[in-house]
Amino acid sequence: MKINPLWQLGTFGQSLWLDYIRRDLITGGGLRKLIEEDGLRGMTSNPSIFEKAIAESHEYDTEIKGMAGKGKDAREIYEAISQKDVQSAADVFRPLYDQTDGKDGYVSLEVNPHLARDTQGTLQEARRLWGALDRPNVLIKVPATTEGLPAIQQLISEGINVNVTLLFGLPRYRQAAEACFDALESRAAQGKSVKRLASVASFFISRIDAMVDPLLERFIAEGGHFSELAKKVRGQAAIASGKMAYQIFKEIYGGNRFKKLAAQGAQVQRLLWASTGTKNADYSDVKYIEALIGPETVNTAPVDTLNAYRDHGMPEARLEQDLPNAQWVLDRLPELGINLGQVTQQLEDEGVEKFDKPFDKLMEILA
Repeated sequence: MKINPLWQLGTFGQSLWLDYIRRDLITGGGLRKLIEEDGLRGMTSNPSIFEKAIAESHEYDTEIKGMAGKGKDAREIYEAISQKDVQSAADVFRPLYDQTDGKDGYVSLEVNPHLARDTQGTLQEARRLWGALDRPNVLIKVPATTEGLPAIQQLISEGINVNVTLLFGLPRYRQAAEACFDALESRAAQGKSVKRLASVASFFISRIDAMVDPLLERFIAEGGHFSELAKKVRGQAAIASGKMAYQIFKEIYGGNRFKKLAAQGAQVQRLLWASTGTKNADYSDVKYIEALIGPETVNTAPVDTLNAYRDHGMPEARLEQDLPNAQWVLDRLPELGINLGQVTQQLEDEGVEKFDKPFDKLMEILA
C-alpha cells in the first residue's frame, strides 16, 4: 500500500493543520478520522471560514433560532457558535495536545478583525476570548499589524497562546518572532512558567504570488531582456519568501539566547505556512506544500489542498534546498521595478479588509 503523504509530513518535522472548521466535521467523527488516518495535528479558523460554515449549511439553524428567541443579537450568536465549535474541536485534539506535551493539538480563533488597528481593543478582546474558551490548546489569532505587535508581545507575556496572523513580509515576520521571544524572556524573568506556552507565526504564502505574478506578466507580454528575467521569477516569489523567513527563524531561535528559555521548557514560535491553497491554475495544486516541508514548521491547508496532497503529494525536506536561488529571486524583483515591501504592506492592508468583509457579511446573514 502507498504510504499516506499527509502522514509522512510528520517524519520531516512538519505538523499538518486544517484551515477549516464546521460543526458537522466535529460532531460527525470526520475530525477524529483526519487525526487518526491523516495525522492531522491542529486546526485554524477565520471569519471567512465561519461565514461559509454558517451561511452555506443548516448545521446551525436550530441554535440560531433558539438564541434569537432569547433576544441575542447577531454578534452574540456568532460568538456563541464560534466559541462552541472551537471548544469542541479543541476537546477532540486534547489527547494529541497531551501526548505532544503541548506542541500540537491546537485550534485557533481570531479576534474581531475590526480591531486590527487597535492595540488596546485587541488586548481586551484576546483576553476575553482566552477566558471564554477556557482550553489550554487554543490559540488566539492576532494580526501582525503595527498596532497588533505590542498586543502580541503583551498577550504572550501574560501566558496566552497566540497565532500571529497576516504575515507577508520578512521584516514584519522578524518583528513578530522577536516580539514572541521578548515576551518569553520577560515572563521567565518574572519567575513565571513558559512551559506549554504556544505561539505560531502564520506566514501567508500564495497571496504573494497572486500579487507579484501579474506585475511580472506585464514584462513577459512586452518581450525583451526583462521578459526573460520575469519568466524566471514568475511563481517563485512566495516560496522564496518562505524559505528566507525560515532562515530568520533559525537565526532567532537557533542561538544560545533561546537555549536558556528552552531549558525552562519554552517552545519555539513555529512558522506556520498559511494561504497554501493554489490560486493559479497554471501551478500544481500542491505547490505550496511541497516546497516548504521542514522541521519545526506547520502547514495549515484548506480541505481541497489537503485532499490533493493525500492523493499525489511527494514529501521531501525541501525547505532549505536551493537557498541561493531563493535569494536570487528576491534580489531580481527590484530590477523589475517591484518593491516587495510595498507589495507585502498592500497584502497586509487587503488581508485585514478580507477578514472584515466576511465578518460583516456574517453579521448581516445572522441578523
